[in-house]
Amino acid sequence: MKTRIESDLIGEKEIPAEALYGVQTLRGMENFPISKFKLKDYPLFINGLAYTKLGAAMANHDQGLLTDEQFAAIKQACEELLAGQWHDQFPVDMIQGGAGTTTNMNANEVIANRALQIMGHQAGEYMYCSPNDHVNCSQSTNDAYPTAIHMGLYATHLELVKHLQQLIAAFEQKAVEFKDVLKMGRTQLEDAVPMTLGQTFGAFAAILRDEIKHLNAAASEFLTINMGATAIGTGICSEPGYAELCTKYMAQITGWNIRLADDLVAATSDTSCMVGYSSVLRCIATKMNKICNDLRLLGSGPKCGLHELDLPARQPGSSIMPGKVNPVIPEVMNQISYKVIGNDLCVAMCNEAAQMELNAMEPTMAQCCFESCEIMMNGFDVLRQYCIEGIKPDKERCENYIKGSIGIVTALNPIIGYKNSTKIAKQALATGRGVYELVLENGILTKEELDTILAPENMIKPVKLNIQPRR
Repeated sequence: MKTRIESDLIGEKEIPAEALYGVQTLRGMENFPISKFKLKDYPLFINGLAYTKLGAAMANHDQGLLTDEQFAAIKQACEELLAGQWHDQFPVDMIQGGAGTTTNMNANEVIANRALQIMGHQAGEYMYCSPNDHVNCSQSTNDAYPTAIHMGLYATHLELVKHLQQLIAAFEQKAVEFKDVLKMGRTQLEDAVPMTLGQTFGAFAAILRDEIKHLNAAASEFLTINMGATAIGTGICSEPGYAELCTKYMAQITGWNIRLADDLVAATSDTSCMVGYSSVLRCIATKMNKICNDLRLLGSGPKCGLHELDLPARQPGSSIMPGKVNPVIPEVMNQISYKVIGNDLCVAMCNEAAQMELNAMEPTMAQCCFESCEIMMNGFDVLRQYCIEGIKPDKERCENYIKGSIGIVTALNPIIGYKNSTKIAKQALATGRGVYELVLENGILTKEELDTILAPENMIKPVKLNIQPRR
Protein backbone atom coordinates (compact mmCIF):
# COMPACT_ATOMS: atom_id res chain seq x y z
CA MET A 1 0.00 0.00 0.00
CA LYS A 2 1.35 3.38 -0.97
CA THR A 3 1.69 5.86 1.86
CA ARG A 4 2.59 9.48 2.50
CA ILE A 5 4.28 10.96 5.55
CA GLU A 6 2.54 13.57 7.66
CA SER A 7 3.67 15.10 10.92
CA ASP A 8 2.25 16.94 13.90
CA LEU A 9 3.63 18.04 17.25
CA ILE A 10 3.83 14.40 18.42
CA GLY A 11 5.84 13.22 15.41
CA GLU A 12 5.50 11.61 11.99
CA LYS A 13 2.95 9.07 10.77
CA GLU A 14 2.49 7.08 7.58
CA ILE A 15 -0.91 7.77 6.02
CA PRO A 16 -2.45 5.73 3.18
CA ALA A 17 -1.66 7.74 0.06
CA GLU A 18 -5.25 7.75 -1.17
CA ALA A 19 -6.74 8.79 2.20
CA LEU A 20 -8.27 12.24 2.50
CA TYR A 21 -7.83 12.19 6.27
CA GLY A 22 -4.46 13.01 7.82
CA VAL A 23 -2.20 12.48 10.77
CA GLN A 24 -4.50 13.79 13.50
CA THR A 25 -7.38 11.65 12.28
CA LEU A 26 -5.10 8.62 12.31
CA ARG A 27 -4.04 9.36 15.88
CA GLY A 28 -7.70 9.59 16.86
CA MET A 29 -8.38 6.20 15.25
CA GLU A 30 -5.52 4.67 17.23
CA ASN A 31 -6.38 6.38 20.50
CA PHE A 32 -10.13 5.81 20.51
CA PRO A 33 -11.04 2.26 19.40
CA ILE A 34 -13.97 2.56 21.78
CA SER A 35 -17.24 1.75 20.07
CA LYS A 36 -18.86 0.84 16.78
CA PHE A 37 -20.32 4.34 16.53
CA LYS A 38 -18.21 5.95 13.80
CA LEU A 39 -18.58 9.47 12.48
CA LYS A 40 -19.09 8.11 8.95
CA ASP A 41 -22.31 6.45 10.14
CA TYR A 42 -23.88 9.82 10.98
CA PRO A 43 -24.23 11.61 7.62
CA LEU A 44 -26.24 14.50 9.02
CA PHE A 45 -23.45 15.21 11.52
CA ILE A 46 -20.97 15.25 8.62
CA ASN A 47 -23.34 17.68 6.90
CA GLY A 48 -23.25 19.79 10.05
CA LEU A 49 -19.44 19.89 9.83
CA ALA A 50 -19.66 20.86 6.16
CA TYR A 51 -22.13 23.69 6.88
CA THR A 52 -19.83 24.97 9.63
CA LYS A 53 -16.64 24.84 7.57
CA LEU A 54 -18.31 26.40 4.54
CA GLY A 55 -19.76 29.26 6.58
CA ALA A 56 -16.35 29.88 8.12
CA ALA A 57 -14.65 29.81 4.71
CA MET A 58 -17.12 32.34 3.29
CA ALA A 59 -16.48 34.70 6.20
CA ASN A 60 -12.71 34.23 5.99
CA HIS A 61 -12.75 34.86 2.25
CA ASP A 62 -14.68 38.07 2.77
CA GLN A 63 -12.06 39.17 5.29
CA GLY A 64 -9.20 38.39 2.94
CA LEU A 65 -7.87 35.42 4.89
CA LEU A 66 -8.36 32.92 2.05
CA THR A 67 -7.37 33.38 -1.58
CA ASP A 68 -9.99 33.01 -4.28
CA GLU A 69 -8.47 29.67 -5.26
CA GLN A 70 -8.42 28.33 -1.71
CA PHE A 71 -11.97 29.45 -1.06
CA ALA A 72 -13.32 27.94 -4.28
CA ALA A 73 -11.66 24.61 -3.54
CA ILE A 74 -12.81 24.51 0.10
CA LYS A 75 -16.33 25.46 -0.98
CA GLN A 76 -16.44 22.64 -3.55
CA ALA A 77 -15.09 20.14 -1.02
CA CYS A 78 -17.81 21.12 1.49
CA GLU A 79 -20.51 20.89 -1.17
CA GLU A 80 -19.31 17.42 -2.10
CA LEU A 81 -19.65 16.36 1.53
CA LEU A 82 -23.18 17.74 1.57
CA ALA A 83 -23.88 15.67 -1.56
CA GLY A 84 -22.86 12.52 0.33
CA GLN A 85 -19.35 12.12 -1.04
CA TRP A 86 -16.25 11.18 0.96
CA HIS A 87 -18.18 10.14 4.09
CA ASP A 88 -16.05 7.00 4.24
CA GLN A 89 -13.14 9.29 5.08
CA PHE A 90 -14.59 9.94 8.54
CA PRO A 91 -13.52 6.78 10.41
CA VAL A 92 -13.11 8.25 13.90
CA ASP A 93 -15.10 7.04 16.89
CA MET A 94 -17.92 9.30 18.02
CA ILE A 95 -16.84 8.70 21.61
CA GLN A 96 -13.47 10.36 22.09
CA GLY A 97 -11.38 12.43 24.45
CA GLY A 98 -10.31 15.94 23.57
CA ALA A 99 -13.73 17.64 23.49
CA GLY A 100 -14.19 16.81 19.81
CA THR A 101 -10.76 17.83 18.50
CA THR A 102 -10.38 14.54 16.64
CA THR A 103 -13.69 15.06 14.85
CA ASN A 104 -12.91 18.69 14.02
CA MET A 105 -9.48 17.75 12.63
CA ASN A 106 -10.96 14.84 10.68
CA ALA A 107 -13.22 17.36 8.92
CA ASN A 108 -10.37 19.86 8.47
CA GLU A 109 -8.07 17.23 6.95
CA VAL A 110 -10.65 15.73 4.61
CA ILE A 111 -11.74 19.15 3.34
CA ALA A 112 -8.13 20.37 2.99
CA ASN A 113 -6.95 17.27 1.11
CA ARG A 114 -9.96 17.25 -1.18
CA ALA A 115 -9.41 20.99 -1.79
CA LEU A 116 -5.79 20.23 -2.65
CA GLN A 117 -6.92 17.67 -5.24
CA ILE A 118 -9.33 20.21 -6.72
CA MET A 119 -6.46 22.74 -6.89
CA GLY A 120 -4.26 20.21 -8.72
CA HIS A 121 -2.00 19.27 -5.80
CA GLN A 122 -1.34 16.05 -3.90
CA ALA A 123 -2.92 15.16 -0.58
CA GLY A 124 -0.66 16.32 2.23
CA GLU A 125 0.78 19.33 0.35
CA TYR A 126 -0.52 21.60 3.07
CA MET A 127 1.54 24.63 2.08
CA TYR A 128 -1.19 25.27 -0.53
CA CYS A 129 -4.21 24.58 1.67
CA SER A 130 -3.77 23.63 5.32
CA PRO A 131 -6.24 21.87 7.61
CA ASN A 132 -5.30 24.26 10.43
CA ASP A 133 -4.32 27.52 8.75
CA HIS A 134 -7.02 27.60 6.08
CA VAL A 135 -9.92 25.18 6.69
CA ASN A 136 -9.82 25.87 10.43
CA CYS A 137 -9.02 29.57 10.01
CA SER A 138 -10.63 31.80 12.71
CA GLN A 139 -11.91 28.70 14.50
CA SER A 140 -11.27 26.40 17.42
CA THR A 141 -12.70 22.97 18.01
CA ASN A 142 -14.56 24.67 20.85
CA ASP A 143 -16.79 26.69 18.52
CA ALA A 144 -16.72 24.64 15.29
CA TYR A 145 -17.49 21.27 16.92
CA PRO A 146 -20.54 22.31 18.98
CA THR A 147 -21.84 24.34 16.05
CA ALA A 148 -21.56 21.27 13.80
CA ILE A 149 -23.37 19.20 16.43
CA HIS A 150 -26.15 21.79 16.51
CA MET A 151 -26.47 21.78 12.73
CA GLY A 152 -26.44 17.99 12.54
CA LEU A 153 -28.99 17.57 15.31
CA TYR A 154 -31.31 20.21 13.85
CA ALA A 155 -31.23 18.43 10.48
CA THR A 156 -31.88 15.14 12.30
CA HIS A 157 -34.78 16.74 14.19
CA LEU A 158 -36.46 17.73 10.92
CA GLU A 159 -36.31 14.10 9.81
CA LEU A 160 -37.47 12.76 13.18
CA VAL A 161 -40.61 14.89 13.12
CA LYS A 162 -41.53 13.51 9.68
CA HIS A 163 -41.34 9.93 10.95
CA LEU A 164 -43.29 10.79 14.09
CA GLN A 165 -46.02 12.50 12.06
CA GLN A 166 -46.37 9.40 9.88
CA LEU A 167 -46.86 7.26 13.00
CA ILE A 168 -49.42 9.70 14.38
CA ALA A 169 -51.30 9.61 11.06
CA ALA A 170 -51.44 5.81 11.28
CA PHE A 171 -52.97 6.00 14.76
CA GLU A 172 -55.46 8.61 13.51
CA GLN A 173 -56.44 6.37 10.62
CA LYS A 174 -57.16 3.52 13.04
CA ALA A 175 -59.16 5.92 15.23
CA VAL A 176 -61.48 6.51 12.28
CA GLU A 177 -61.55 2.85 11.29
CA PHE A 178 -62.44 1.70 14.83
CA LYS A 179 -64.81 4.56 15.76
CA ASP A 180 -67.83 2.26 16.09
CA VAL A 181 -66.13 -0.64 17.90
CA LEU A 182 -67.35 -0.48 21.51
CA LYS A 183 -65.05 -1.87 24.20
CA MET A 184 -64.50 -1.67 27.94
CA GLY A 185 -62.19 1.00 29.24
CA ARG A 186 -59.97 0.03 32.15
CA THR A 187 -58.33 1.83 35.02
CA GLN A 188 -55.72 0.13 37.20
CA LEU A 189 -56.28 -2.89 34.95
CA GLU A 190 -59.83 -3.21 36.27
CA ASP A 191 -63.09 -2.74 34.35
CA ALA A 192 -64.06 0.92 34.18
CA VAL A 193 -66.59 2.26 31.69
CA PRO A 194 -67.30 1.70 28.00
CA MET A 195 -65.50 3.55 25.23
CA THR A 196 -64.69 2.88 21.60
CA LEU A 197 -61.53 1.36 20.22
CA GLY A 198 -61.39 4.45 18.03
CA GLN A 199 -61.11 6.60 21.14
CA THR A 200 -58.20 4.46 22.33
CA PHE A 201 -56.26 4.98 19.11
CA GLY A 202 -57.25 8.63 18.92
CA ALA A 203 -55.75 9.09 22.38
CA PHE A 204 -52.52 7.42 21.24
CA ALA A 205 -52.31 9.93 18.39
CA ALA A 206 -53.13 12.89 20.62
CA ILE A 207 -50.51 12.25 23.30
CA LEU A 208 -47.81 11.96 20.62
CA ARG A 209 -49.06 14.97 18.64
CA ASP A 210 -48.66 17.13 21.74
CA GLU A 211 -44.93 16.37 21.77
CA ILE A 212 -44.22 17.82 18.32
CA LYS A 213 -44.42 21.38 19.59
CA HIS A 214 -42.12 20.46 22.46
CA LEU A 215 -39.63 18.92 20.02
CA ASN A 216 -39.75 22.01 17.81
CA ALA A 217 -39.22 24.32 20.78
CA ALA A 218 -36.25 22.32 22.05
CA ALA A 219 -34.72 22.00 18.57
CA SER A 220 -34.91 25.76 18.01
CA GLU A 221 -32.13 26.09 20.60
CA PHE A 222 -29.77 24.31 18.21
CA LEU A 223 -30.01 27.33 15.92
CA THR A 224 -28.10 29.45 18.44
CA ILE A 225 -24.37 29.00 17.73
CA ASN A 226 -21.05 30.18 19.14
CA MET A 227 -19.02 30.53 15.95
CA GLY A 228 -16.39 33.20 16.54
CA ALA A 229 -15.97 32.18 20.17
CA THR A 230 -12.79 30.29 19.18
CA ALA A 231 -11.12 28.76 22.25
CA ILE A 232 -13.13 29.96 25.24
CA GLY A 233 -15.51 32.61 23.95
CA THR A 234 -13.19 35.62 23.76
CA GLY A 235 -12.80 35.36 19.98
CA ILE A 236 -9.00 35.27 20.04
CA CYS A 237 -7.46 34.44 16.62
CA SER A 238 -10.48 35.79 14.72
CA GLU A 239 -10.94 39.22 13.20
CA PRO A 240 -13.58 41.78 14.21
CA GLY A 241 -16.91 41.01 12.56
CA TYR A 242 -16.01 37.39 11.74
CA ALA A 243 -18.56 35.89 14.17
CA GLU A 244 -21.42 37.88 12.67
CA LEU A 245 -20.31 37.17 9.09
CA CYS A 246 -19.99 33.43 9.71
CA THR A 247 -23.41 33.28 11.37
CA LYS A 248 -24.98 35.20 8.47
CA TYR A 249 -23.47 32.86 5.89
CA MET A 250 -24.48 29.73 7.78
CA ALA A 251 -28.07 30.96 7.88
CA GLN A 252 -27.83 31.65 4.16
CA ILE A 253 -26.41 28.20 3.38
CA THR A 254 -28.94 26.24 5.43
CA GLY A 255 -32.03 28.43 5.12
CA TRP A 256 -32.46 28.15 8.88
CA ASN A 257 -32.93 30.99 11.35
CA ILE A 258 -29.43 30.71 12.81
CA ARG A 259 -28.36 33.34 15.32
CA LEU A 260 -25.20 34.15 17.25
CA ALA A 261 -25.27 33.53 20.99
CA ASP A 262 -25.51 36.66 23.13
CA ASP A 263 -22.58 35.64 25.34
CA LEU A 264 -19.96 33.50 23.61
CA VAL A 265 -18.13 32.62 26.83
CA ALA A 266 -21.34 31.22 28.29
CA ALA A 267 -22.29 29.45 25.06
CA THR A 268 -18.90 27.72 24.74
CA SER A 269 -19.30 25.76 27.96
CA ASP A 270 -23.11 25.42 27.90
CA THR A 271 -24.39 22.19 26.36
CA SER A 272 -27.89 22.42 27.81
CA CYS A 273 -29.59 22.52 24.40
CA MET A 274 -28.76 18.82 24.06
CA VAL A 275 -30.18 18.22 27.53
CA GLY A 276 -33.40 19.97 26.56
CA TYR A 277 -33.84 18.03 23.33
CA SER A 278 -32.90 14.71 24.89
CA SER A 279 -35.44 15.27 27.66
CA VAL A 280 -38.22 15.65 25.10
CA LEU A 281 -37.05 12.45 23.42
CA ARG A 282 -37.24 10.77 26.84
CA CYS A 283 -40.81 12.03 27.30
CA ILE A 284 -41.79 10.64 23.89
CA ALA A 285 -40.08 7.37 24.82
CA THR A 286 -42.15 7.06 28.00
CA LYS A 287 -45.32 7.68 25.99
CA MET A 288 -44.31 5.15 23.36
CA ASN A 289 -43.66 2.66 26.15
CA LYS A 290 -47.19 3.17 27.51
CA ILE A 291 -48.71 2.80 24.04
CA CYS A 292 -46.78 -0.39 23.30
CA ASN A 293 -47.61 -1.86 26.70
CA ASP A 294 -51.28 -1.19 25.96
CA LEU A 295 -50.99 -2.82 22.54
CA ARG A 296 -49.40 -5.90 24.09
CA LEU A 297 -52.13 -6.13 26.74
CA LEU A 298 -54.98 -5.54 24.30
CA GLY A 299 -53.52 -8.14 21.94
CA SER A 300 -52.72 -10.71 24.64
CA GLY A 301 -54.03 -14.23 24.32
CA PRO A 302 -55.35 -15.17 21.90
CA LYS A 303 -57.44 -17.56 24.05
CA CYS A 304 -56.47 -16.69 27.61
CA GLY A 305 -55.76 -12.97 27.38
CA LEU A 306 -57.76 -9.85 26.57
CA HIS A 307 -57.36 -10.16 22.79
CA GLU A 308 -59.49 -7.15 21.90
CA LEU A 309 -56.91 -6.52 19.18
CA ASP A 310 -55.43 -8.89 16.65
CA LEU A 311 -51.84 -7.75 16.17
CA PRO A 312 -50.17 -8.72 12.87
CA ALA A 313 -48.19 -11.95 13.16
CA ARG A 314 -44.60 -11.18 12.23
CA GLN A 315 -42.71 -14.35 13.19
CA PRO A 316 -43.03 -17.60 15.17
CA GLY A 317 -42.89 -16.85 18.85
CA SER A 318 -41.18 -19.86 20.35
CA SER A 319 -38.61 -22.54 19.66
CA ILE A 320 -40.57 -24.98 21.82
CA MET A 321 -44.24 -23.89 21.90
CA PRO A 322 -45.93 -24.53 18.53
CA GLY A 323 -48.44 -21.92 17.38
CA LYS A 324 -47.17 -19.18 19.68
CA VAL A 325 -46.86 -15.70 18.14
CA ASN A 326 -45.35 -12.91 20.21
CA PRO A 327 -45.92 -9.14 19.93
CA VAL A 328 -42.35 -8.60 18.75
CA ILE A 329 -42.89 -5.18 17.18
CA PRO A 330 -44.30 -3.45 20.28
CA GLU A 331 -41.61 -5.26 22.27
CA VAL A 332 -38.79 -3.79 20.21
CA MET A 333 -40.31 -0.33 20.54
CA ASN A 334 -40.37 -0.84 24.31
CA GLN A 335 -36.65 -1.61 24.22
CA ILE A 336 -35.92 1.41 22.03
CA SER A 337 -37.74 3.51 24.61
CA TYR A 338 -35.60 2.16 27.43
CA LYS A 339 -32.44 2.88 25.42
CA VAL A 340 -33.54 6.48 24.78
CA ILE A 341 -34.31 6.95 28.48
CA GLY A 342 -30.84 5.61 29.33
CA ASN A 343 -29.20 7.89 26.76
CA ASP A 344 -31.02 10.85 28.31
CA LEU A 345 -29.53 10.06 31.71
CA CYS A 346 -26.08 9.90 30.10
CA VAL A 347 -26.64 13.29 28.42
CA ALA A 348 -27.68 14.85 31.72
CA MET A 349 -24.63 13.48 33.54
CA CYS A 350 -22.28 14.66 30.78
CA ASN A 351 -23.85 18.11 30.86
CA GLU A 352 -23.25 18.29 34.60
CA ALA A 353 -19.56 17.52 33.99
CA ALA A 354 -18.77 20.88 32.35
CA GLN A 355 -15.79 22.57 33.96
CA MET A 356 -14.60 26.15 33.66
CA GLU A 357 -14.88 27.37 30.05
CA LEU A 358 -15.65 24.06 28.30
CA ASN A 359 -17.55 20.80 28.52
CA ALA A 360 -15.14 18.06 27.41
CA MET A 361 -17.93 15.47 27.49
CA GLU A 362 -19.71 16.78 24.39
CA PRO A 363 -18.73 13.82 22.17
CA THR A 364 -20.76 11.35 24.23
CA MET A 365 -23.65 13.79 24.53
CA ALA A 366 -23.72 14.13 20.75
CA GLN A 367 -23.50 10.38 20.19
CA CYS A 368 -26.39 9.74 22.58
CA CYS A 369 -28.61 12.37 20.95
CA PHE A 370 -27.89 11.19 17.40
CA GLU A 371 -28.38 7.56 18.40
CA SER A 372 -31.66 8.26 20.21
CA CYS A 373 -33.03 10.08 17.17
CA GLU A 374 -31.92 7.34 14.79
CA ILE A 375 -33.36 4.40 16.71
CA MET A 376 -36.59 6.30 17.39
CA MET A 377 -37.06 7.05 13.69
CA ASN A 378 -36.45 3.40 12.86
CA GLY A 379 -38.78 2.33 15.65
CA PHE A 380 -41.57 4.66 14.53
CA ASP A 381 -41.39 3.24 11.01
CA VAL A 382 -41.28 -0.40 12.12
CA LEU A 383 -44.17 0.07 14.56
CA ARG A 384 -46.26 1.83 11.93
CA GLN A 385 -45.57 -0.50 9.00
CA TYR A 386 -45.40 -3.85 10.76
CA CYS A 387 -47.95 -3.37 13.53
CA ILE A 388 -50.32 -0.37 13.57
CA GLU A 389 -51.34 -0.43 9.92
CA GLY A 390 -52.25 -4.14 10.13
CA ILE A 391 -54.12 -4.18 13.46
CA LYS A 392 -57.65 -5.59 13.42
CA PRO A 393 -60.22 -5.56 16.22
CA ASP A 394 -61.77 -8.68 17.71
CA LYS A 395 -65.28 -7.23 17.70
CA GLU A 396 -66.93 -10.31 19.19
CA ARG A 397 -64.52 -10.34 22.14
CA CYS A 398 -65.04 -6.61 22.72
CA GLU A 399 -68.82 -7.06 22.68
CA ASN A 400 -68.72 -10.00 25.08
CA TYR A 401 -66.61 -8.04 27.55
CA ILE A 402 -69.11 -5.19 27.45
CA LYS A 403 -72.05 -7.50 28.06
CA GLY A 404 -70.33 -9.37 30.88
CA SER A 405 -68.87 -6.39 32.69
CA ILE A 406 -70.31 -4.73 35.76
CA GLY A 407 -68.60 -1.59 34.51
CA ILE A 408 -71.68 -0.58 32.55
CA VAL A 409 -73.47 0.00 35.84
CA THR A 410 -71.53 3.27 36.03
CA ALA A 411 -73.54 4.53 33.07
CA LEU A 412 -76.70 3.97 35.14
CA ASN A 413 -75.39 5.80 38.20
CA PRO A 414 -76.68 9.30 37.28
CA ILE A 415 -80.22 7.87 36.86
CA ILE A 416 -80.57 5.17 39.52
CA GLY A 417 -78.10 6.62 42.07
CA TYR A 418 -75.00 5.22 43.73
CA LYS A 419 -76.89 3.01 46.21
CA ASN A 420 -78.92 1.21 43.57
CA SER A 421 -75.83 0.96 41.31
CA THR A 422 -73.85 -0.65 44.13
CA LYS A 423 -76.66 -3.09 44.82
CA ILE A 424 -76.78 -4.19 41.19
CA ALA A 425 -72.99 -4.47 40.98
CA LYS A 426 -72.84 -6.69 44.07
CA GLN A 427 -75.58 -8.95 42.69
CA ALA A 428 -73.81 -9.21 39.35
CA LEU A 429 -70.54 -10.19 41.03
CA ALA A 430 -72.23 -12.70 43.36
CA THR A 431 -74.38 -14.40 40.75
CA GLY A 432 -72.40 -13.98 37.56
CA ARG A 433 -75.51 -12.56 35.90
CA GLY A 434 -75.52 -9.48 33.71
CA VAL A 435 -76.26 -5.95 34.88
CA TYR A 436 -78.93 -5.55 32.20
CA GLU A 437 -81.15 -8.39 33.37
CA LEU A 438 -80.68 -7.54 37.06
CA VAL A 439 -81.84 -3.93 36.58
CA LEU A 440 -84.99 -5.17 34.85
CA GLU A 441 -85.57 -7.91 37.44
CA ASN A 442 -85.34 -5.36 40.28
CA GLY A 443 -87.81 -3.09 38.48
CA ILE A 444 -85.49 -0.11 38.67
CA LEU A 445 -85.85 0.91 35.00
CA THR A 446 -88.01 -0.04 32.06
CA LYS A 447 -86.48 -1.86 29.11
CA GLU A 448 -86.90 1.21 26.93
CA GLU A 449 -85.12 3.44 29.46
CA LEU A 450 -82.35 0.91 29.95
CA ASP A 451 -81.77 0.54 26.22
CA THR A 452 -81.56 4.32 25.85
CA ILE A 453 -79.00 4.69 28.65
CA LEU A 454 -76.88 1.79 27.39
CA ALA A 455 -76.94 2.80 23.73
CA PRO A 456 -73.30 3.00 22.56
CA GLU A 457 -73.60 6.62 21.50
CA ASN A 458 -74.80 7.56 25.00
CA MET A 459 -71.96 5.84 26.88
CA ILE A 460 -68.91 7.34 25.18
CA LYS A 461 -69.51 11.07 25.69
CA PRO A 462 -71.44 13.48 27.95
CA VAL A 463 -75.20 13.33 27.21
CA LYS A 464 -78.39 14.66 28.73
CA LEU A 465 -81.10 12.01 28.81
CA ASN A 466 -84.79 12.71 29.29
CA ILE A 467 -85.25 9.97 31.91
CA GLN A 468 -86.61 10.54 35.41
CA PRO A 469 -84.03 9.69 38.15
CA ARG A 470 -84.82 6.62 40.33
CA ARG A 471 -82.69 7.20 43.40
